[in-house]
Amino acid sequence: MEHEAEVVGVGAGSAPGGDVPAVILRARDRYVPIFVSGDQARSIGTVIEGEPFDRPLTHDLFVEVLTEFGGAVDRIRIDDLTDGTFYAKVDVERYEDGEPETFVFDARPSDALALAVRVECPVVVSDEVIDEAGRPPDSIRFGGDGGEGDGGFEGR
Repeated sequence: MEHEAEVVGVGAGSAPGGDVPAVILRARDRYVPIFVSGDQARSIGTVIEGEPFDRPLTHDLFVEVLTEFGGAVDRIRIDDLTDGTFYAKVDVERYEDGEPETFVFDARPSDALALAVRVECPVVVSDEVIDEAGRPPDSIRFGGDGGEGDGGFEGR
């Protein structure tokens, strides 16, 4: 079963060897941290915060090209977690002569989430991923004023 998720913030999580950038999703009654690179965290975080870059980033370019060719990102799925690696799919739809044509692309979760925040499409997470990686709300503290989406968290 899949559950709609919300991107609630981008920040740094505690890990052996130092802090690691992560995107935090909320699905069901759990938080799911997905660790990403610093560049991906900035790409996602700037969109969430409404701070555009001077020039389009790769994800912005992808959305522009896809749109120009009549396509749209329909939804993002975080659907597997194997040996600590998350897997995602990007569901895309294109209309030709009024008929929908659907495509599914394998993607890194960080790229998929960067697209999702740009086009504001649904993000869904599988039960298996939530069961394995989800954390209870009281296990994650958000930095700043203590609210979600304010730029940081700490996993305990």
